[in-house]
Amino acid sequence: MAKSGLLKASDEVLEHRRRWRYRGDERPAGAIVPNQDQESVWDYPRPPSIVAESRRVEVRFGNDLLADSLRAVRVLETASPPTFYLPPADVRTDRLVESGRESMCEWKGIAQDFDLVEGPTSVAWCYARTFPEFASIAGWFSFYPARLECFVAGERVRPQPGGFYGGWITDEVVGPVKGEPGCRGS
Repeated sequence: MAKSGLLKASDEVLEHRRRWRYRGDERPAGAIVPNQDQESVWDYPRPPSIVAESRRVEVRFGNDLLADSLRAVRVLETASPPTFYLPPADVRTDRLVESGRESMCEWKGIAQDFDLVEGPTSVAWCYARTFPEFASIAGWFSFYPARLECFVAGERVRPQPGGFYGGWITDEVVGPVKGEPGCRGS
């Protein structure tokens, strides 16, 4: 991986953070009310939280098991389905290669994008440079369920709409979620 370390939030990043209206304490009109065994993405906090996950999380490309973990964490952020991060020890990192592409999250930091060796491009990312609040997931991997087969406790994950986002939609998650038509998530 390229550079690693902690980032300091610039004035521009802090302004971006302040712009969010929804922060988990209210749901917009049209939000689905969750059943007892469900979670509303509108109840997730902003800034996001990191929650330990004890269920088995698997990532596959066809018959190739790329990741298998009982130690994943979920990042919960208002308007987005959970994003699952897996420790590098539970990931076949030999099957991933840095793409040279990066993206920025105003909450987590700068993410590096990874391609699958002899497979699709842009399948995973990890944060090598994080803001202090997210240092615990530095170097952990998350995967795009639109490009790979991701599973939580045996349930096949559905990808978050919008192409850019990497949220994992399971039966327990209700929205609407950021990326769906008419849902900006702000």
